[in-house]
Amino acid sequence: MLQPSMILVNPQMGENIGGTARAMLNCGLDSLKLVNPRDGWPNERANVMSSGALEIMPEVEVFDDTASALAEYQYIYATTARPRDMVKPVLTPEQAGVDIYKRMAQGQKCAVMFGCERAGLANDDVAMAHSIITVPLNPDFASLNLSQAVLLMAYECSKHALSDVDVTNPDEAPAPMGELDNLFSRLENALADKRFFKEEHRQRATMRNIRNMYTRAELSPQEVKTFHGIISALTKNDS
Repeated sequence: MLQPSMILVNPQMGENIGGTARAMLNCGLDSLKLVNPRDGWPNERANVMSSGALEIMPEVEVFDDTASALAEYQYIYATTARPRDMVKPVLTPEQAGVDIYKRMAQGQKCAVMFGCERAGLANDDVAMAHSIITVPLNPDFASLNLSQAVLLMAYECSKHALSDVDVTNPDEAPAPMGELDNLFSRLENALADKRFFKEEHRQRATMRNIRNMYTRAELSPQEVKTFHGIISALTKNDS
């Protein structure tokens, strides 16, 4: 059975990684990925805090950057308590849990991203997500411990079974994030060659906005190929 992966981006404390593993296994989830953990991996403090969960779960995958960790997923959720200057669907954990299993019933691979303990997810990470998950908490004190946030999300996912989802005539699934990354990289190079970026220091923000726009559209693999064809047609006479 498919299940969502929990992805910790730049986690700082081994104890929180261990607590995350314990929370996940409590809810029947065992797909955990780490992006650039501050204190390295494996981590003895994580092993102790997991209460044996890490010994039972499949080996934790570790990546150097967020894009590599997300490459295989077709739909990605970013957890954040802070408002962002991006237009994306905003879901509660309960709504996200339902949405995840509707998508998985269609065969889509889903992932939920969590940011580091100190500052959460960077804007560039959030831009890779299709939707945002925000927990409706006390607005004057909305900060959650990392493993607490994972427990909330894992519990909501565990409440829903694929057999409970009524799916008829599902649309073609979105392209995996790795295919989108290749497209955006090629588009950025083509735009740079055409001197589209008038101010070099704004290039990163502009590409983040473009990525956000097309990620929100949930491009299918065929639509990604069509977009590549458009870029090829527009640049074929370049020397």
